[in-house]
Amino acid sequence: MNYLTKILNATVYDVAIETPLDEAASLSAKLGSRFLLKREDLQPVHSYKIRGAYNKMSQLPREALAKGVLAASAGNHAQGVALSAKKLGVKATIVMPVTTPEIKINAVKAYGAEIVLHGDGYSDCAEEAARLVKERQITFIPPYDDPDVIAGQGTVAKEILEQAGRDLTAVYVPIGGGGLAAGVSVYVKSVRPWVKVYGVEPEDSDCMYRSFKAGKRVTLDNPGLFADGVCVKKPGEETFRICRENLDGIIRVSTAETCAAIKDIFEATRAICEPAGALALAAAKKNAKKGDVSACVISGANMNFDRLRFVSELTELGEGREAIFDCAIPEQPGSFLKFIEKIGKRSVTEFNYRMSEGVLAHVFVGLAVKDIADRKAVQKNFRASGFHCIDLSDSIIAKEHVRHMVGGLATAIKDEVVFSFEFPEKPGALMNFLSFISGRWNVSLFHYRNHGSDHGRVLAGFQVPPAERADFVAALEQVGYKFEEVTSDPAYKYFLGTRHRRR
Repeated sequence: MNYLTKILNATVYDVAIETPLDEAASLSAKLGSRFLLKREDLQPVHSYKIRGAYNKMSQLPREALAKGVLAASAGNHAQGVALSAKKLGVKATIVMPVTTPEIKINAVKAYGAEIVLHGDGYSDCAEEAARLVKERQITFIPPYDDPDVIAGQGTVAKEILEQAGRDLTAVYVPIGGGGLAAGVSVYVKSVRPWVKVYGVEPEDSDCMYRSFKAGKRVTLDNPGLFADGVCVKKPGEETFRICRENLDGIIRVSTAETCAAIKDIFEATRAICEPAGALALAAAKKNAKKGDVSACVISGANMNFDRLRFVSELTELGEGREAIFDCAIPEQPGSFLKFIEKIGKRSVTEFNYRMSEGVLAHVFVGLAVKDIADRKAVQKNFRASGFHCIDLSDSIIAKEHVRHMVGGLATAIKDEVVFSFEFPEKPGALMNFLSFISGRWNVSLFHYRNHGSDHGRVLAGFQVPPAERADFVAALEQVGYKFEEVTSDPAYKYFLGTRHRRR
């Protein structure tokens, strides 16, 4: 199939616009590379998805359009299909996950589409969509694994090459199912094969990366929900083939790195993109060398305002400008003052201390640092002064739970095990979780925090005798939520653990 011809002849501009390629000037000056932002957040639906949806629908026979169309989507493809249907004067039905942010649901409703909420993610939606397509005898509009959709998304690359000039060295593209990455990479490699094209995925939602390594399409059990725009369990068949042939590599980024990129984009444009929209810049920052000219596709800006709270908390860590330490100091007169003196004039972002009955007391401290190298220097300085110090900056348990719970160690709890859980934020999800676990084993610790996001996190401790551990884990698996045992995590052991551990 000649994708270059399909992209050059794609019909997108009846509804889409040619978006600008803006430079993040301050970031470019800071890092010594040029970062160009392809502003797909400025599309009428605030996402590039309008391109592929309209290109596909505009080529359907009239009799198919007359029956209506149906799509399954977490939000951005849904809006693209809904607006395209409105433009073409046809009826659209959209199946969306129950976890979809309200801002996306309201946007789809505004275009006049019928909404069916079903399941927790795209895979659940796709199953329901297949049933409805068969029942209603209407046309399904795929979100990514379709030649016409891929060609529509490929028009993003055509614009980038026309706007960036001959100095362009690399293009970074977020990957969910792979439609955008496939369209962009096949066009760039057809026109300027020397320009590198990198796909970008979250570390906890990397189905294309794992598929590349395995040499075949891999299905994720529980893809991460933070970057909901790329929350896909399995890449498309055609998109996998194209990406495998044309991408120069796939770069994975952390949630903290993504949050830092959201801030970078805001500082450059005064616009707030969604997490999936910031993946490309996060990877470009991580991968670019001095003198590089990188085009980063800012794929969307559909994010709930409440989620900004979580984003802002992780931004400093993502930029390497905040460090969190567990420092052990002797429980004796003068040691606390000595510890404070070692901090000096550094800005303290967090400080938790409680007197202990043991030989050592543990201080949970957050400090502003310049970068990761500075963070390591601080830790080295503490240790050189006789304070045992553990860097907790990369501990999810420390960042999301323990920093809000520090208060002392428990001494009378036996057989405690601690688990972290992640589940979709939908009505009744927390109650379902609580009702399932309570009454079976005693709950010894429980912390729940709503991030204003698509998912909730729980840190919970249970009293489980060793002989019952296998039955307990089997019971947790029946709940259906993602979980991980964190009993050995240092953040838990030294601040919430069941006994004081001497170093």
